[in-house]
Parts: sequence; structure tokens; C-alpha cells
Amino acid sequence: MMILMILLIITMIISNIVMILASILSKKSFYDREKNSPFECGFEPFNSSRLPFSLRFFLIAIIFLIFDVEIALMFPMIFSLKINSLINWSITILIFLMVLILGLFHEWNQGALDWNN
Repeated sequence: MMILMILLIITMIISNIVMILASILSKKSFYDREKNSPFECGFEPFNSSRLPFSLRFFLIAIIFLIFDVEIALMFPMIFSLKINSLINWSITILIFLMVLILGLFHEWNQGALDWNN
């Protein structure tokens, strides 16, 4: 047990030393504006290198991630049908699906799924 504690402490010390050295050696100088600006064959940039990001796309991506995670949470419920009684399983899955459907209707009413605006 003592050997395990010593190895744990040595590992923590080595990892902390590596992290501190990496943060010290990787410092970049932010004082040089020319190096931080976009480069276009030696000329000044014609337009901004930052492209506008669509907030609608971001909202749809977040909604997709939420529903994707909820579907991933539903897979273990299929296997738990063998363990639990049918009534408990049915109530659980109905509550879960109702929350999912209510969330979808809420997003629909708020206009997050409307691409025309």
C-alpha cells in the first residue's frame, strides 16, 4: 500500500512539473500585430478573415445534440425491460418521452426550428 502511495505522489509531481514547463515554454508574445494578422501573399487583407456565424445553425446544432443524448439514454431502457416490471418500465418511458415531446413543441413554438426568418 505504501509503494502505491509513493508511486502516486511521484506521478503527480512529474505531471505537475511537465504542465508547469509546458505553460512556461509555450508563452507567445502577443505584442507583434503583424504575426497575428491574416496573411495574403504579402498584401494587406482585402476583407475580414472572420466569417459571420449563423445563430440559427448553432441553435439547431444544440437541439440536435440534446435529442441525440436523449436517444442515447433510451437505449439502456430497452435492456432494463427484462429486469423491471412492465408497468414501471412503461411509466418511466412515457414520462421520458413526454418530456422529450414537450421540449420539441416548446422549441417549435419559440421559433427555433423555423429557418425562414
